Amino acid sequence: MQLISLFVHPLKSTRGIATTRAYAGKLGLLHDREWLIASPDGKQITARTHPHLLRLKVELLPGGILLHYPDKSPIFAMTTVYTQAHPAQVWKDSFAACHGDARVDAWLSDIVGADCRLLWLGAESQRPYPDSNKMSFADGHPYLLVNQASLDALNHELQQPVSLRHFRPNLVVDGDYPWIEDEWQRIRIGEVEFEITGPCTRCVLTTVDPQSGEKDPGGEPLQTLVRTRRLDEGVCFGVNLRACNEGILTLGDPVEILSERYSF
Repeated sequence: MQLISLFVHPLKSTRGIATTRAYAGKLGLLHDREWLIASPDGKQITARTHPHLLRLKVELLPGGILLHYPDKSPIFAMTTVYTQAHPAQVWKDSFAACHGDARVDAWLSDIVGADCRLLWLGAESQRPYPDSNKMSFADGHPYLLVNQASLDALNHELQQPVSLRHFRPNLVVDGDYPWIEDEWQRIRIGEVEFEITGPCTRCVLTTVDPQSGEKDPGGEPLQTLVRTRRLDEGVCFGVNLRACNEGILTLGDPVEILSERYSF
């Protein structure tokens, strides 16, 4: 079993960037979910309520991100401008982030259709995470892993197959069989060890086409997941992880199962 895909999502709830190599830290993959679109009071704005945000393309450049959107001129958000403390809220977590560029705010507000702010996580995150670590703007855990075999099994149940990008993973592995990831407790990918913190519960965002930003009229693949993947935690696909150490991940890295949830 090996690592077959890597995705970094610099701006929460927008298109991810496929890469062949990435630095894996305690916060997540380097640059993952380090920018957030928020309301003026700092509450997150995501594709759950604004699905067309998935049409927003982010390009990583030294010192910031270049934002692209159909029929608009690109605009660059530069980290050195983001020096003003600003409240941020991701779900129940309230913490301080960084604000700075009114031009970018206006550009994004035109897309969102309401007044909004672009926030940067900052050189050091102020969002707490268990075990005295910190978190990015991700929903609740630093990493999300998907097993390609599980996606293949799901697509076997669907009339219209869906892609990996519907589930917004960071790490994709080619497991030996579907749902094997449910059994893992601790794994190693290349030189980095990960602890599985639990299954990833799924919401309406899975029904949004990652290219067009349009919702599936039949509510798929969520409706099929409701029928086939209802666990104690909820309707689940993929697993959440945290890194136990830091290092470089490269496509093709071997995946080793160090311990499992159940012993016989």
